[in-house]
Amino acid sequence: MSAPSVPLLENMERFLQAAVFEAGLSEKTLEAYASDLHRYCERMMGQEIVRAEDILFEDVLDHLGMLQAEGLSARSLARHLSAIRRFHQFLAAESLCPSDVTAICDTPQMMRRLPRCLSAAEVEALLNAPLADTEEGIRDQALLEIFYSCGLRISEVIALPVKAVDLEESAVRVSGKGGKARLIPLGRDAMEKIRRWLPVRTLWALRDTALFIGKSGRRLGRTTAWTLIKKYATAAGIQQNVTPHMLRHSFATHLLDNGADLRAVQEMLGHADIGTTQIYTHVSTERLTQAHKKFHPRA
Repeated sequence: MSAPSVPLLENMERFLQAAVFEAGLSEKTLEAYASDLHRYCERMMGQEIVRAEDILFEDVLDHLGMLQAEGLSARSLARHLSAIRRFHQFLAAESLCPSDVTAICDTPQMMRRLPRCLSAAEVEALLNAPLADTEEGIRDQALLEIFYSCGLRISEVIALPVKAVDLEESAVRVSGKGGKARLIPLGRDAMEKIRRWLPVRTLWALRDTALFIGKSGRRLGRTTAWTLIKKYATAAGIQQNVTPHMLRHSFATHLLDNGADLRAVQEMLGHADIGTTQIYTHVSTERLTQAHKKFHPRA
């Protein structure tokens, strides 16, 4: 049986076929675009995004930020961005997507807004931003703690059922990409915030088994989760463009910075290939190098 078609991949193929007839694009450029867009679409599908209309501007920034963390040069990043922008422009022009998510910012501004790792102080400010004396604030404190404490993908957080959280075992069971389950320890602060949230949750209309719901009783949507993180990042005074994946990125980087085993981090992140996890080793090493240059007298 053939694999089911994915609209995002179908649209990518339409773009590449159309690009063959576009003046000024060499065969070499088309090959590079095909490679870059395959990588882009794979990243989106890894976030369980299978339709172009579900891609947010922040998803584009996250993708470019991960490429930057992987060590891509500024020139290669610019080429990736060019392919992505042309792809989204094509989708909007052909009415395959309601809008071009890359149209809200020009290229230099997009490159300046690439997400990086948050500092420990920034994370602390973000986690403390929700008001602890409101029902929504109690939920949002638990939401942010889960993101950072467990390093989950946004798709995993919004799909997380209540039964997946085991407060007695101080762990959460996550069903990740490909339905592969993994067990992630829950920190003390995350457990405390979840314990506060669960009684509040029962006061709301319960129409879903998801841990995080709105007052309507339905699970939080992906866009809502994005919006909440950006709202609290602004309230915390964080200057960077903060995204859900940035919290996952910070989770991994901070663990490695403090001596965690790479294999353990790989398992918690749910990476099939340890090479993917080594992206964060690169980031940590880079920070150490910068610190050495700045503070060592003979650097």
